[in-house]
Amino acid sequence: MEIFRYQHPEHGPRLGAETSEGFFDLTAHDPEVFASISSWLAHERPAEIALLAESAVSSYSEIDPEWKILPPVDGQMEVWAAGVTYEDSKRARMSESEGGGDFYDKVYTAERPELFFKANPWRVIAPGDPVQIRPDSRWDVPEPELTLVLCSAGRIVGVTVGNDMSSRSIEGENPLYLPQAKCYTGACAVGPTIRIVDVEIDLKNLAVKLEISRAGAVAFTGETSTSRMKRTPSELAEWLFKTLPFPDGALLMTGTGLIPPDTFTLQSGDTVTISIEGVGTLINSVA
Repeated sequence: MEIFRYQHPEHGPRLGAETSEGFFDLTAHDPEVFASISSWLAHERPAEIALLAESAVSSYSEIDPEWKILPPVDGQMEVWAAGVTYEDSKRARMSESEGGGDFYDKVYTAERPELFFKANPWRVIAPGDPVQIRPDSRWDVPEPELTLVLCSAGRIVGVTVGNDMSSRSIEGENPLYLPQAKCYTGACAVGPTIRIVDVEIDLKNLAVKLEISRAGAVAFTGETSTSRMKRTPSELAEWLFKTLPFPDGALLMTGTGLIPPDTFTLQSGDTVTISIEGVGTLINSVA
């Protein structure tokens, strides 16, 4: 089952579910529990969350699949991200750095991962809407990432697709500029759905694909696998929640293993397509 957030033409943002039988309204079944993603994730037991959704099947109201899909994040949720979790990412960061590249090698091998704040809900870009590149950056790339959906207790209850847009020239100039390289208008896209984690999906072995098209042609394409991550998803989640509470749950991007070559930078008008096996496909244009 996949959970998504959508814009109802009369009632505003609501939660829906996608099954083999179609698209259905979860909020109509239980307006309190399924009022929002954050109210759903406030439950501490993942199994209970899945059962809540499954129990609503018999009373679904069908919805129009053409209604606008919203990012699966709201309320007081936060989006965080992990860096340098793939060896390819470590090498790219060391190569782009104008000084202090050893920092990336050290964090790759350290017990403590690199974690940083990415966005609050109102800054997250919806599927189909444009992401942006900074006007004061000369080198910009998308970063396709398996994104964990964490309940208030810090447990992984689902996964979605994330685009951690990055200004490589700004971070490369000085690692202390990371917040400016990562946090700006249009820098975070997530969606379109949350795939509830179950025995059918192995988070440690998912194919991740990136395609960037420009003027009707493929400008870059690449593929990797979450099996190449140095750290496990549960390890990253544990570190995020170690001394930081998230009463409404959180999203955690797990790092990228797909790095376009140094000669490539995004341009206005490009289209970024990120596909993760068994999770979904996120498509955004570039403003």
